[in-house]
Amino acid sequence: MGDRLKYERFLWFHGRVKARSYPNARTLAHAFELSCRTAQRDIEFMRDRMLAPLLYSSENKGYGYADAGFELPGLRLTEENIISIALAVRLATSLPDARMKQSLCSFLDDLLGRAGNGPGLCSADVAKLISVKNIEYSRVSAPFFPLIAESLLKSFPLKIEYHSPHKKETTNRVIVPRHLLLYMGSWHLIAWCATKKELRDFVVSRIAAVARHNGQVVLPRGLPSPKEYVRKNFGIMQGRGGVPVKLRFSPAIAPWVREQVWHPAQKTAFSRDGSLTLAFPVADFRELRRRILFYGADVKVLAPKALALDLQQEIRRMAKVY
Repeated sequence: MGDRLKYERFLWFHGRVKARSYPNARTLAHAFELSCRTAQRDIEFMRDRMLAPLLYSSENKGYGYADAGFELPGLRLTEENIISIALAVRLATSLPDARMKQSLCSFLDDLLGRAGNGPGLCSADVAKLISVKNIEYSRVSAPFFPLIAESLLKSFPLKIEYHSPHKKETTNRVIVPRHLLLYMGSWHLIAWCATKKELRDFVVSRIAAVARHNGQVVLPRGLPSPKEYVRKNFGIMQGRGGVPVKLRFSPAIAPWVREQVWHPAQKTAFSRDGSLTLAFPVADFRELRRRILFYGADVKVLAPKALALDLQQEIRRMAKVY
């Protein structure tokens, strides 16, 4: 803790020097309730051990940098670094916990201040320039999310109360979080379920209660990796093999579909009439059916026949409704 507090003093002094406010041992001592002798030793440590190019200005009665571009070790932020961090923080607006969002914004402002940007850029400015909007996503109870994230990072088990709308039942589970996935705007928790003895997908919005589990849960050997589980169970890109699918899109929407990536191994081809053929393998038709129905009469299934027949049946059921 002592080293951390000392480094905070270094950061504070560095920030004041970068802002050209010419701090000295007295101002440092006053800010952190130190003796002037201890404050002076901190300044000398920065100069001699951290190689800070500190120069005392008699005119300003404080210190400045001989090299205005100097940064403390670990704080050498380039303009590209700052832009990348700002984008990452803004994209994190999908986090369902307000405190975590505010913590990220404060972290960004702190970094921008240390990098010498001062009032030139802050998290509020980034929020005006960049935004993220999700639709049809599942709302997560904010108080649960930090504990789930902590459990994932620190590898301790949780007790949860989970509601399944498909079975219309609520069950109590003991789980070990393995992976958090933000999929199409909704949060999923991939976890080892000690109750069902297998890796399961828990939609975070369906968790009705969560608490830390005091007991020990031993994971079995040979447990599939979370990435492998996600690859097999999410999206139309499930699996590396699968059934070859071929779709033909009308000239009216072909240019828009051409911009999209449905599968990393997809192949596209334009016809003379402007239509687009999209081919890729899938291991499951469930999500693909929804995507095809979204485009209505502007897409036709060329292969496989089973998928085309499946859609025909769905269209007949829809016709009875309307």
